[in-house]
Amino acid sequence: MLFEVYKNFNPRLRVFYLIFAILFLVLSTGLFYRQVILWPTYREQEKKQNQRRILVPGPRGNIYDREGQLLVGNRPRFSAVVYLSELRPEFRRKYIELVRAARSSNLKIDRNELQVEARSAVVQKYLDRVNQILGRNDQVDRNEVERHFRQNLLLPKALVKDLELDDFAQLIEQVPVNSPIQIHTESARYYPYGSSAAHILGFVGTTFEVPAEGVPGDDLTTVTFKGKTGRTGLERQFDEHLQGTSGGEIWVVDPSGFQYQLARQQLPAKGNDLSITIDIDLQLATEEALGENKGALAALNVKTGEVLALASKPDFDLNSLSPYIPNQVYRSINERGAWLNRAIAGLYPPGSSFKIVMATAGLLSGSIDLDTVYECRGSLQVGNRSFPCNNHRDRGEMSFKRAIMKSCNVYFQNVGLRTGVDQINRTARLFGLHQPTGIELPNETGRMIVPNPEYKEKRQHGAWTAGDTANIAIGQGYLLVTPLQMATFMASFARRETRTRTTLLYDATIDPRRIQHGGSKIDLPEDLYNGIVEGMEMAVSGRDRGLLTGSARLAHIPGIRVAGKTGTAQTQVHGDKLTMAWFICFAPIDDPQIAIATVVESTDPEYLYGGGSHAAPVAKKVLQTYFQKNNATTGDLATR
Repeated sequence: MLFEVYKNFNPRLRVFYLIFAILFLVLSTGLFYRQVILWPTYREQEKKQNQRRILVPGPRGNIYDREGQLLVGNRPRFSAVVYLSELRPEFRRKYIELVRAARSSNLKIDRNELQVEARSAVVQKYLDRVNQILGRNDQVDRNEVERHFRQNLLLPKALVKDLELDDFAQLIEQVPVNSPIQIHTESARYYPYGSSAAHILGFVGTTFEVPAEGVPGDDLTTVTFKGKTGRTGLERQFDEHLQGTSGGEIWVVDPSGFQYQLARQQLPAKGNDLSITIDIDLQLATEEALGENKGALAALNVKTGEVLALASKPDFDLNSLSPYIPNQVYRSINERGAWLNRAIAGLYPPGSSFKIVMATAGLLSGSIDLDTVYECRGSLQVGNRSFPCNNHRDRGEMSFKRAIMKSCNVYFQNVGLRTGVDQINRTARLFGLHQPTGIELPNETGRMIVPNPEYKEKRQHGAWTAGDTANIAIGQGYLLVTPLQMATFMASFARRETRTRTTLLYDATIDPRRIQHGGSKIDLPEDLYNGIVEGMEMAVSGRDRGLLTGSARLAHIPGIRVAGKTGTAQTQVHGDKLTMAWFICFAPIDDPQIAIATVVESTDPEYLYGGGSHAAPVAKKVLQTYFQKNNATTGDLATR
């Protein structure tokens, strides 16, 4: 009897078992690798997908004058806003309502279009509520709402920006606490003195390039509130110093990008403050003295080089540029030529104010001395050109000091021809008139010109002539300088030095006696130096038959010894020949404290300005303010 034996195990199945075991091992290994080894990576990816970072810029630091008066600060800027993430249920309900309306009217349904319309309608509903309270009739910009929804969902959507205080108060009073309408507060730059020192202080513009150092979440998708960045003036020069420290928020968001939980918050911090050398009282007096004239004035502390006042006209109200520049304001400033800081970027021939440089050059070279006399007959013939003298009243023999007092062109043209252009050029360069002052402001021009024969040939203007030398001797021709340069020259000359290191940064701990301005002592014997100063004093307070007769007599202040020099220069502007009125000075002579240079531009080709009649009175008002404030013994100064 045969029996069939059945085996429970088939050897051929071993292959399948092995394959199954291998596949199971691969699967287990893969799961282990993904669940354990790659867990931190997936965790990081998850965080990136469901977390967003919001950067909040810190307020900028304040700017103060030398006495602690606030020149630039921050004001709160209020806006009525809604957060679109909080309106999500209303968006959904409005969308369903629109879909039903479209179906009932047998209209084609464009879901994307209806979603956009729903969001716009809901935002308009809340804007209508604000309109009702404030008596406005604003309408939502549908494209702007959609752009904000797509790009800045986590940020508040402004309904009304930059609320007036009355509007702010009404909204606070009438909008319920639980309303989606909220008041958002941010900072805007505030300038207590309006247009004063506008070109020095500068203004800021908005930017999305907000520094994120120290704020966690560099790897997260980030949205940013608009920050501020300096555009001009000190706001630009010290932007990094003034810039606040950013704060931030990290939010958990749902798959649609709506925020629902605050995960982390870091508050922003205010930027560093800045103290500058400007005396706001003197600055206001300077701008008042310039009035509606085009021009500039620079006033320096002789001993320290600190800028006490720096004005340029026309100017503009800085508050009109904050928090943004309206097109109408921009056009007005542009048309008036008010963007230009004439004190550091305006280039002018210095006219007869340059005669102090010329006198120094002549005495340094030995080509003249204090006893040198030239005859003035009202003009000087140089080659085939006749140069008229602007001193119409006095003719005949002119001595050195009297030539300075009367600002005689003929005298100084003779000095220039005798001294030579090379020595004139060296002396002007000795005082730094060929280069910027290095003041801590952007856009100081570097295009000043102290000409010589090489300069003229390089620009293919032909060979240097005696007429060119006669022209430069009275501050005309190719010579171009800025008002700040001439103030720097005057401060240097008052100290009997060749250079002054100007600064706008105030430090009350600095000892003026230890300041190193650079340059060197003016290599003039005391009697020669004093001869120039005496001539300058005669220009301000010199008398003839009891009457003030100097070219700068309108700068005379009883009780204050002022050394000054007027200047009148001509230049071509858009084909018109205009005059520039100059006055440079320092005071008091026995202990120099303040140096001033001012220029006033003519705006009418038919109207001739003069340094004595238009620039000297401006400087006088600044000097009066300075000495009144500094308790100088000036006689009846306050009433003159």
